[in-house]
Amino acid sequence: MPTDAPLLTEDADGVRTLTLNRPDAFNSLTLQLKNDLLTALRAAATDEAVRAVVITGAGRAFCGGQDLKEHVALLNANDPAPLSTVVEHYNPIIATITGMPKPVIAAVNGMAAGAGASLAYACDLRVAASSAKFLMAFANVGLTADSGASWTLPRLIGYGRAMEMMLLAAPVTAEAALAIGMVTQVVADGETLTTAQALAARMAAGPTTAYAKIKEALLSGAAGTLDNALATEARTQSEAGATTDHTEAVAAFVAKRPPTFTGR
Repeated sequence: MPTDAPLLTEDADGVRTLTLNRPDAFNSLTLQLKNDLLTALRAAATDEAVRAVVITGAGRAFCGGQDLKEHVALLNANDPAPLSTVVEHYNPIIATITGMPKPVIAAVNGMAAGAGASLAYACDLRVAASSAKFLMAFANVGLTADSGASWTLPRLIGYGRAMEMMLLAAPVTAEAALAIGMVTQVVADGETLTTAQALAARMAAGPTTAYAKIKEALLSGAAGTLDNALATEARTQSEAGATTDHTEAVAAFVAKRPPTFTGR
């Protein structure tokens, strides 16, 4: 893949790293980048060799959200693409990340704004650089939430704080994000990607099916009733209990040795 492609892909240690690669435009999302990202996420979801995914940005930003230059040009040309991009791109991108049967980690190396911040919220874990900031700037351009933020953000930080971020459009620093539970970890600038990849490699060596079932159970519990959550737990626990990894983990516990997980 050429290094000037809008999306870069790298595989190592069972981890696939997807890098948004438009650094001169703060990795803002063009139609091509959105299509490339969705294709890459779907490929990672079904590739058994990939057991964890890292999403990051090139240069100083994680993702500045929608590319407004392209957006305005298409609107001026009466192109319907801007009006359909939520359904055609953002919604399936977020659904693919949250439904990914393996962990997805955002390495937030800089500013994450709008749909770019929403992309990070949809990931299972978020490692942020100390200089990173999160900005929900939809109101500043006369828009409302998209890319799943109305669902993911309140579940991370609560309804009140999410409403404050959306209405006031004030940036949240990495340290403040850590304090309110928006991010998992804050590291020094320049260490975000390596930290996220190390965390992903650790999870890639773990019980992949169990991780998938945990994601499924938590998604069900976040959106449904207690009865529905209990039913989902019963099913996913039964499915996880039938895996080779569970058998191996129990045998390792009895033998007092570290388990060797294969993701099956």
